[in-house]
Amino acid sequence: MKTEILGVKIDAVTESEALDRLLGFLEEEKNHLLFTPNPEMILEAQKDREFMNILNRGDLVVPDGIGVVLASRLMKNKIKKRVAGCDLVYSLFDKIKETGRTVYFFGGAPGVAELAKTNMEKKFPGLKIAGCADGYFDKKKEREIIKEIRALKPDVLLVFSSFPKQEKWIFENRNRVPARLTAGLGGSVDIMAGTVKRAPPAMRAVGLEWLWRLMLQPKRITRMYKLPSFLLKVFIARFNNYANVTKP
Repeated sequence: MKTEILGVKIDAVTESEALDRLLGFLEEEKNHLLFTPNPEMILEAQKDREFMNILNRGDLVVPDGIGVVLASRLMKNKIKKRVAGCDLVYSLFDKIKETGRTVYFFGGAPGVAELAKTNMEKKFPGLKIAGCADGYFDKKKEREIIKEIRALKPDVLLVFSSFPKQEKWIFENRNRVPARLTAGLGGSVDIMAGTVKRAPPAMRAVGLEWLWRLMLQPKRITRMYKLPSFLLKVFIARFNNYANVTKP
């Protein structure tokens, strides 16, 4: 079941349901795409039609942002809970850590992916991270990275970059890499590496991770202004749809 928010179709799934979908993807000989939109991404999709089309081509599109959950309450199919991309992938790591499935980390500042690899292999003993590369590359280095990914044939390819760059890269290269699951996870590599501290579980549980980020990075206040704008756009869209339906 999907909920459409400003033209972006979000899967109304719990984390457990999303995890089951991911595990199912790993059983298929196809590269499945996982996207994790938040309100900022959905607003960007209003200006970038290519970006919106890519999000809507995802095999699984989860609500990574409490604002998306709030917006869904104005829709017909409500989303029960936020599904954070980082938490979802941690759950996936736990499930595949002793199965022989392999992972590749691509993105982040130089050295961060390597640190994330070390930390994740310690956190999930048995997890096989086959390789990693940072997100600073030119065309030549990009070809070398794709060549390495093709040689290693990871089951899971995690791409860590800013949106919509990462989603466009994933979509453009979906048939060039042999992964069974490719996911765009933005700054999650910094959390995995330990260079950015995650909000305490209690704050995450009540949807206040955004407040924690603001406390650590006060400059994010300018980005926080986008949430009221996002919710207002959703409300107006919902009202317009209702008005159109009820017209005699």
